[in-house]
Amino acid sequence: MLKNRQILGCSSGFVSHRWKPYSTTSGSLSFLSISTCSNPSLSYSFSSSSSTLLPTTTTTWLSSTHRPRFGAFSMSSAPSGSNPDGPSSSVAVQSAGNAHEINFCQSCGGPTKHEIPDGEEKIRAICTVCERIAYENPKMVVGCLIEHDNKVLLCKRKIQPSYGLWTLPAGYMEIGESAAEGAIRETWEEACAEVEVVSPFSQLDIPLIGQTYVIFLARLKTPHFSPGPESSECQLFALDEIPFDSLSFSSMVVTLKLYIEDVKAGKLNFHYGSINKRPGTSPSDIHAYTLEYHLQS
Repeated sequence: MLKNRQILGCSSGFVSHRWKPYSTTSGSLSFLSISTCSNPSLSYSFSSSSSTLLPTTTTTWLSSTHRPRFGAFSMSSAPSGSNPDGPSSSVAVQSAGNAHEINFCQSCGGPTKHEIPDGEEKIRAICTVCERIAYENPKMVVGCLIEHDNKVLLCKRKIQPSYGLWTLPAGYMEIGESAAEGAIRETWEEACAEVEVVSPFSQLDIPLIGQTYVIFLARLKTPHFSPGPESSECQLFALDEIPFDSLSFSSMVVTLKLYIEDVKAGKLNFHYGSINKRPGTSPSDIHAYTLEYHLQS
């Protein structure tokens, strides 16, 4: 049940590099281990014949013993001559989330002030009565990429935002459930389909809107599906028939393009990346983005 608008998009090309996992001295990016489902049909390794890509920050290379292997490449739809990377992720954010939009305390109802609390670095909404600090945290969206007869299952949205556009069955994770359980539940709610999770496929962080997408590969337990209350249609699409110009969110475009690339390469990977909207583009333009820190295992 995804009801907040996502405003980011996808690319049309890939530039591959060889990448070694590392941890930065600031602790901003660290890969020490990776867990996968025990599915013998999936191989979690990647290699590339292209040149070595070194991170721009100071790094400490990990030992090769039991080290996970990652491949990294970037995706961008930026035109020639434009800034392909968008805003730098190293720029400090002075306001946390939508702090300035919180005008009343959710605890006592008192008015809030907006300033940096002692010992912190970001502007927060602070109650002027009970002094409670309002902290906002990113939301996790979970869903399933369902494989069946060399096709994938998509749902046409019956609700806003993105009414009438196609999406993978996905929505917000609930308290009390795991990410996989949430993905299975959302699939049932949107496509009336019973599925079995096979493995994690992608994690896409979207800092601008405070969301993280976790998409699982899944298979149908029975070949039955139908539109749920939030869907007007459900349909299996061959990979060359996926309606990329009619997808609901950029995260869906990115996920499906990564999946197609993996299928063409003959090996399914786990993907991690951060999607950033290009400055000056319309929120409805799902093809205006850069995918940063893209790693695949």
